[in-house]
This record gives sequence, structure tokens and C-alpha cells, in this order.
Amino acid sequence: MVETKEMEPLLLVEDKTELRTMLRKALERAGYAVDEAPDGASAIQKVRARRYLMVITDLKMPGASGLEVLRQTKQADGAIPVLLLTAYGSVEEAVAAMKEGAFDFLQKPVDLEHLKLLVQRAARQQELLRENLLLREEYSTRYGFPRIVGEHASIREVSQQIQKVAATDSTCLLLGESGTGKELFALAIHHLSPRREQPFVALNCAAIPEGLVENELFGHERGAFTGAGARKVGKMDLAHRGTLFLDEIGELPLAIQAKLLRVLEERRFERVGGTQSIDVDVRIVVATNRDLQKLAEEKLFREDLYFRISAVPMTIPPLRERGNDVLLLADHFLDKFSREFGKPGLELSTEARQRLLHYRWRGNVRELQNTLERAVILADGLSIHAAGLQLPFSKPDTEHVPAGMLAENFNWEGSLEEVTGRAASHVEKVLLENTMREYKWNKTRAAEKLGVSPKTLLAKLRGAGLEE
Repeated sequence: MVETKEMEPLLLVEDKTELRTMLRKALERAGYAVDEAPDGASAIQKVRARRYLMVITDLKMPGASGLEVLRQTKQADGAIPVLLLTAYGSVEEAVAAMKEGAFDFLQKPVDLEHLKLLVQRAARQQELLRENLLLREEYSTRYGFPRIVGEHASIREVSQQIQKVAATDSTCLLLGESGTGKELFALAIHHLSPRREQPFVALNCAAIPEGLVENELFGHERGAFTGAGARKVGKMDLAHRGTLFLDEIGELPLAIQAKLLRVLEERRFERVGGTQSIDVDVRIVVATNRDLQKLAEEKLFREDLYFRISAVPMTIPPLRERGNDVLLLADHFLDKFSREFGKPGLELSTEARQRLLHYRWRGNVRELQNTLERAVILADGLSIHAAGLQLPFSKPDTEHVPAGMLAENFNWEGSLEEVTGRAASHVEKVLLENTMREYKWNKTRAAEKLGVSPKTLLAKLRGAGLEE
């Protein structure tokens, strides 16, 4: 048995049932998923409703012709290649169709090997066109999935991984710091999957008191506890046939982890207070900013559940590691909030853009979004300056400043000259004190080591408050 390729299906349009069946079986044996349409009208409805890897259509059909299918397909999505099947004597029409954007044409009787070769070529073309689908605005607008803003290699890599895994039903584990946009990526997985027309249900495990998580996730039966006057449907029920996103999975209580593992392995669960097992068809995506492997080692997270959900782990990079994506996102949010608050024409000054670029963004994309929203609301003129961003001055991470080089309470605020002056004074004091201790406060030897005169050393020691 040939494994079906993880990509959109082909649409096969042919009014003759026997030929359509023969072609479908040949393409399925080659590993392609195939959707069928017996006429042009139904084919046009299908291409308007979803994405296809390729449309293979007979040229001459009753009602809407293959040429009309070609035109409507190109109108719906100009990137979908259309292959025309033509009878003897229709070659001129096929050539005319090529001028309207047809991918190629194939004469009947169909040479199956030639057909598969053309489909392979079209699949490769589609792969190139749709690379980093999540990053392309035209596709997000057309198909309604979230657009991921970014050009950095790390974000492109994650986007490509998501496009591959979305076509499967595997459980996905999204890793990354708070504010990196894990729910946005979970939504993208859902919208790119075959479950896109079904519900997307999200539950933040950290936002619900421990005693209520089971009830929120699985629901309860009437009379399950005091006050349970009616059956309550949980998130698991609501996500049936769709996608359930469990954010902050590391906060899920151990007892509930066991029930979740059963859902993943057996596709069934019981409501609180219930005795009947309920079958459920749900794709589960989980996310966390914690180290689940370490939690499993500390017996704070079930090891079997960890291995079950970590088959396809994807790490969303922090904003500070995405280079100029900070400015792309800033422009995106600036445009969004300018329209939302009726302030067209707003721009970020050069100083503001530099401030955004060099800020550490510990709150990641969420912090950047909040910063731009605040700046737009408070903006008076048409330009947002660095001060208008109201970003706090934060000290560099420890890897950028050697331990002990600067005091923990070092003041990073002020102009470049002021901050570097304070830093130089502090470093000079550390060096003086260490050298004097090394030479047991012998000023002559310390002065020789530092390459200054004893008189200069004495002045330096007095200035730093180190004179004995």
C-alpha cells in the first residue's frame, strides 16, 4: 500500500464515470488523495470551498466546460495548476486554454505514466509557490488562517514544520516563552488541517483553579456534585471532530493528565460523575513555556504523557532572537492600531525604530503589541518618538555583561555619555581594588602593574574612595 502524500488532494473532473474511476485509482496508487467531481458546475463549487494541489479536468463536458473550470479555478486561487484532458481533435482548444493559464494538456486515451509525471511536476511547483504558506498575506486573506509576520530563518523553519504537521492528525507540542504567539501557531495548525471546518477550542490550564480543571475539560453529568443541576458539556465535547488547544499543559494536575492520556490513546473519556465512556474524535495541540522533561523527572508531570505529546515538538523562537522581525511586527501593529483608533498616517521615528530593535522584549510579541497599542493611543502628532514608546531601560542579560563587571543595581538610564561614564567609573574602581589587594596595598608595585605613576594612582584611589 502506498502512503498518501501529506498535501492537498487533487480534484479530478470527468463526466464519464468509468474513466474517472480508473484515473482516481491510478492516482491513489501513486500516493495522492483524490477528490472527484462529475461535472464542471460541482467542480467550480469545490475549488471555491477549499485548496487543491491540482485540478485535472476534461475539456468538453455538458454544462460548464473544462475551460470554465480553468477560469473559475484561477479566479479562486491563481496558484492552482489546471491540467486539461482533451479528446482527439481538441488540441487547438487546449492550446488556446494554455494561453489562459492552463498548466498543460494531455490527450485521451490518457497515458497514466505521463499523467503521474505531470502531477509530480505540478506538486513540485506548488511546493515552491506555497513555501512558508503562513508567512504569505495573500493566502491568509484567501483561506482565513492567521498570518505569521516574520522573515527570520527561525520563524520560517517553524512555519514550514507547521505546514507539514498540519496535514496529519498527530498531537503537536508547541514550546516557547510566554508571549511568543503559541496560540496563533495552534490556530494555524487547525486552519491548515483537514479539520479546518470544525471547531477550534482553547483551554488555558493555568487560568483555571485546580479543582475545576476536570469539569472544564470533560464536563459533568447532572447530580455529579452539589449544584450540578444539569449536564455540562466540556471542552473535549465541544472540540469533537475539530482541534483542542491546551495551553500551559505543564500546569495540568496529575490526575487529569491520566484522563488526557486515555483520550490520546483510546479516543474516549467520561464526564465528571458519569459512568458511560464517550467516544471523541479530536486533534490535540498542547503548549507550554516550562521544561516538561524536567517536570517528568521530578514526578510533577506524567512521563508517559510527556512521551505521548512530544512526538512532534516545535519551538517558537523568542522575539529577541528574530532580528529585524521586531520592526516588521511593529509596522504590522502600528497599521492595525492606527486603523482601529482612527489615527492614519502614524509613523515610527528612526530613534523609535532603533529603540524597538535593541530592546530585549522579555514579554515577546505580546509585549511589543501592547507597546504599539499604547504608543498609538497616546500619540499626538504623526510621528511616534522613542520616548512615546515608554519602554523601561533594562540592563543587558548576564551573558552580555561578565559577572561582577557591573553592580546588580547599576543605573542604565540616561544618555550614552552618562551611562558609559558611570560604567567606566565602576570598572575602574573594581580594577583598582583588585590590583591593590593583589599587591597587598603596595602603591608602588600596583602603579607599575597598572602602568600609571604613583601620584596618578593616589588620585584615582581617592576619587574611588579606596585610599587607606
